[in-house]
Amino acid sequence: MMKPLKDVEPETAVTVREITGGADVKAHLEELGVTEGVKLVVVATEPVHVHSGPISLAVAGKEVIIARGWADKVYVEKEGETVPLLMLEDGNKGTVRSIEGGKDFEGFLSECGITKGSELAFLCHVPDRTLVFSAGGKEITLGEGQASKVFVVRDGKSFQINYLNDGEAATIERVVGGTHLQETFDKTGLNVGSEITLLRRESPTLTSKKGSYVLAKVEGQLITIGHGLAEKVLVE
Repeated sequence: MMKPLKDVEPETAVTVREITGGADVKAHLEELGVTEGVKLVVVATEPVHVHSGPISLAVAGKEVIIARGWADKVYVEKEGETVPLLMLEDGNKGTVRSIEGGKDFEGFLSECGITKGSELAFLCHVPDRTLVFSAGGKEITLGEGQASKVFVVRDGKSFQINYLNDGEAATIERVVGGTHLQETFDKTGLNVGSEITLLRRESPTLTSKKGSYVLAKVEGQLITIGHGLAEKVLVE
């Protein structure tokens, strides 16, 4: 009988039979190596912070924001122990020891200044707000995690669009992500060279609900899958 991945007991080997949800869900899971037919071993189900949004880090003297789905794949050494990046607390420091997600994903993170051996400090959890932009004559909404993958240039400086102030405009320099993300952004008008203006930020409804994530091993690689995605992966 099939059941959601989130309900699988630790140290259990299962096979992915079905992934429910749309193309975005399947594309995200595919980046983790989770597709229908793949065999994986559930290592543990761990609690995460109250937050469910992206995180802010200090790396090489600058601040960067990375999406929760990207933080899932980064493991750091903290006080002699290797732990998922998501387990760091505000102010903790660590050294990147492992990036699980393949060479392309390592390339994406390197564009944000995060590579194996990088020293980083966990600054804070970022509220998963909705950012509303104007680009190409229309309004576009992005979550903080999605926005973190778009870099703009203004006055000769490159930074993530999350750091624009309300009413500020800049030119899109690059989009950091895979083909699916690039195509999605192209359809919305977020093209390299386009001007984009941050109109406003819309705050999410506050919640005290604490989630969890599944720590699993796929083809020898450790991955973490958030509670929401683990509900959409049916295994047996």
